[in-house]
Amino acid sequence: MRYPIIFLTLLMLFSSELIAQTETQVNPLPDSRVITTGVPFLLIASDARAAAMGDMGVATHVDTYSQHWNPSKYAFSESKSGFGISYTPYLSKLVNDISLGNITYFNRLNERSAFAASFKYFSLGEIELVQDEFSDALVTKPNELTMDVSYSLRLADQFSMGVSLRYLRSDLKISQVDDTAIAASSYAVDLSGYYQGEEQAYNDFNGRWRAGFIIQNLGPKIKYDESAETASFLPTMLRLGGGFDFILDSYNKVSVTAEFSKLLVPTPPILGTFTDYNDANGNGIFDEDEEQIGQSYPGIISGKPNDVDFLAGVFQSFSDAPGGFSEELREFTWSLGAEYTYEDSFALRAGFFNESEDKGARKFLALGAGFKFTGTNIDLSYLFSASKVPSPLENTLRFSLTFNFGDNEYYEY
Repeated sequence: MRYPIIFLTLLMLFSSELIAQTETQVNPLPDSRVITTGVPFLLIASDARAAAMGDMGVATHVDTYSQHWNPSKYAFSESKSGFGISYTPYLSKLVNDISLGNITYFNRLNERSAFAASFKYFSLGEIELVQDEFSDALVTKPNELTMDVSYSLRLADQFSMGVSLRYLRSDLKISQVDDTAIAASSYAVDLSGYYQGEEQAYNDFNGRWRAGFIIQNLGPKIKYDESAETASFLPTMLRLGGGFDFILDSYNKVSVTAEFSKLLVPTPPILGTFTDYNDANGNGIFDEDEEQIGQSYPGIISGKPNDVDFLAGVFQSFSDAPGGFSEELREFTWSLGAEYTYEDSFALRAGFFNESEDKGARKFLALGAGFKFTGTNIDLSYLFSASKVPSPLENTLRFSLTFNFGDNEYYEY
């Protein structure tokens, strides 16, 4: 019984958790500085295993759903191939027809390479539009989807890299209201890497280190019409993570993992009305040495303009927060997760996710379990919100089903 006790102890540890005023009409830094993007459903954890560990997967062990988190892990799969189906109810406390579905397939081609493909479909349910009491209701079904493929390659015995190509489609406009409405679309790429060390002997156990990184959804803005003002950044994300496996004996293993992530999207500037200075150089930014003429006009009080292309936005995202370096640090989220496995047939999982109060305030504890029956995996997860802002996934049971083919066809160390 000492191994379950060790695991529960680890769970308890992981669960505990100048803007210058000038002669302008300036509001102080708002309480909320949330960065918004297009197609935000791409950030939802679509599989139960990752959800149970605090929405992480960049440095965890390879599984079928690595396509979403870090496809370079497929080069370390011990199974020849796998097929997975997952289902995530969304806003289940309010409605019963909003959900995210995911289908993923991977195949390890040989000792050094693998490919994978996946399809995600986010349904926003049925929406009834009624013009007046004499008109029939118009029913529309807005939805978003992605299709992607990836290729991973072992560059060394312990390190691999991967690349993914993704097509995105967002059909949110209502054609019954706007005859010119069309679905918006874009494309994106992911670049990733994964390190899995060899098993090493320590005093009372064996161990193995893991690490990973990925830049996700790097691509052009998504547009719902020809107006540049309506274009939205994709949720380009940087994820970094690392972990360690406590291999206690041939049956029991405890894996702990930490992950940090940041949106590579410009922070919205703070806007205000200038009353005492003329913007002589026309850059829309207050400069102290400009002429005082007493007129009023809008402009940027603090921060940088965010009407840049997606690539410039990636680099700008590290230095454009109106609150300076301290606000840049608050734009990072972090999560801690632990997984106990017995004989690779049963697993218990827990994780904690944290986001700054003024950047979205997502904080939650997640628990989950996994069961394996002759090549078939069933994973479950459940989320408990720890924030004053309710989570759309709070008290939601998520599940994933996986079929592995050619189990243990490849042996990793």
